[in-house]
Amino acid sequence: MTLSTMLPQAHRKPPGRRQGRRGFSPADPLGALAILSAVAVVALWVMNQGGPLSLTSPDRAMGSLGLLAGLLASDLMILQVVLLARIPWVERSWGHDLLTRRHRLIGFASFWLMIAHVVLFAAERAVRGPAATLTALVRVFITDSWMLFATVGTILLIMVVVTSVRAARRRLRYESWHLIHLYSYAGIAATFPHTFADGADFHETWTRVYWWCLYGFAFAVTLLYRVALPAWRSFYHRLRVESVVTEAPGVVSVTAGGHRLDRMRAASGQFFIWRFLDGPGWSRGNPYTLSAAPTPDRMRITIKAAGDGSERAARLVPGTRVLIEGPYGTLTARRRTRPRMLLIAAGIGITPMRALIEDTPYAPGEATLIYRYSEDQHAVFADELRRIAARRGVELIFLPGPRRAGTSWQAAVPAHLGDDSEVLNGLVPDIAHCDIYVCGPPTWLTAVRKAALGAGAHRDQLHTEEFAW
Repeated sequence: MTLSTMLPQAHRKPPGRRQGRRGFSPADPLGALAILSAVAVVALWVMNQGGPLSLTSPDRAMGSLGLLAGLLASDLMILQVVLLARIPWVERSWGHDLLTRRHRLIGFASFWLMIAHVVLFAAERAVRGPAATLTALVRVFITDSWMLFATVGTILLIMVVVTSVRAARRRLRYESWHLIHLYSYAGIAATFPHTFADGADFHETWTRVYWWCLYGFAFAVTLLYRVALPAWRSFYHRLRVESVVTEAPGVVSVTAGGHRLDRMRAASGQFFIWRFLDGPGWSRGNPYTLSAAPTPDRMRITIKAAGDGSERAARLVPGTRVLIEGPYGTLTARRRTRPRMLLIAAGIGITPMRALIEDTPYAPGEATLIYRYSEDQHAVFADELRRIAARRGVELIFLPGPRRAGTSWQAAVPAHLGDDSEVLNGLVPDIAHCDIYVCGPPTWLTAVRKAALGAGAHRDQLHTEEFAW
C-alpha cells in the first residue's frame, strides 16, 4: 500500500490497555554512583591539597588545579570504559544508543580535562623556572618517572578523540575508525603508571585502594564482558554460515546456524557484533541486526555493503566459522507498554522491523509498518513483508522515492500532502496510543522523531536505533 491510498482512512479506536513506563532496573543506581565517584575525587583533592586553600600563588594554583583536572579526567576515563564494557544488565536497561551517546559525551569531557591537566602543569613549571622552561618541560613530559609513557598515552588519546569528531567519522570506514578507537585502551593503560608514581593524591593507602578498585573494576568488567563471555558464547554455540542470499543491489542476507542459540535470549530487534573467520581482517567485528526472528538453531542478518567487512559478506561460503558478541540493543518488544505498534524504517533500517513484525505478540490490525526507500530495487524484504502482513494483519505502507529536500522524513513526491507531522497523523491517526519503533539514518530518524512529537506522540513512546557509529 502506498501513501496516496493510505491517507483517507477512518480513525481507529484507542486501545484500552494500561499504558506504563519502564520500571526500576538494577542499572539505574549506576548514574548516581558515577556522580558520587566524581564527588569523591573532588573530596580527595580537597583533603590532600587543601582545596581553595591551595590557590595561594599562581604556580601553586596551576599545579593544584592541574591535579584536580587530571583526577577528574582519570575518573571519567574509567567511567566511559565501564559504559561500553557491554555489561548485559546495563545494556538491557539503558540501551546501546544511550550508552554510546553518554560514552561520547563523557569521553570529550575527559579529553578536555586531560588537556587542561597537561597545560596547567606545563604552565606551573614555566612559571617556577622561566629561565629554564625548556628543561622543565622536558622533565615533566619525558624524563620524570613514567612521564614518557604518559605522553605517549596522551598522544594516543588525542588521536582517538580527533577521529571521533563527527566530521572525521564521516570520512572513515567503520573498520578503520573501530581499529583506531581501540588505541584508547592502550592510551589509558600508558597514562596509568604515572598517576600512582607521581600523583600526590595517590600516596595514602586508603586513597590508593580507592583508585585501584576503580581501575580494577573497569578492567575486570571489560575483560569479562568484552572478551571472556563472547569467547565462551562463540565456542559453545558453534555458529557457521549456512547460506548467503542477495536481497537487493549491494545487500545480502547471511543465515548462520548453531547450537542452542535460544540460551542467549536474543530478541527480534537486537544486534550482535559479528566476525567471520574467512581470512585476513576477520578480527574487526561489525554490528549487524537480526533481520528475522531468532530460532533455537538459526539467526539471520542482512548486510548492506558500506565498508571492507560488509563488502566481504557477499563472498562468504557455507561452513565459515562465526564469532559473536551480544545480543545488544533495546529495540525489542520488551519495551512495549501499549497494544498498538507503529514501526517506521528507512533503507536498511528495515532489518529489525522485519524481525519485530514476525514474532511480536499483537492482534490483527494492531501493527502498522511504514517503509521508506529510494527506489523499488532497494525495497529489501518487500515480498517477505507482504506475506507477513497478510498472515498477521499488519497495515503495510510503502513510501518510495527520493527524500524531500531539507530535514523532512517524507518522500519528495507527492509533496502537496502537508508537513511531516500532518502526513504522519494522517497515516496513523491514533499515533498517541502507539509504541513507535524507528530505525534508519540519524538525520532521517531525527526528522521522524520531530514529526511524531508534533503529531501528538510523547517521547516515552519512541524507541529508536540509529544505523550509525
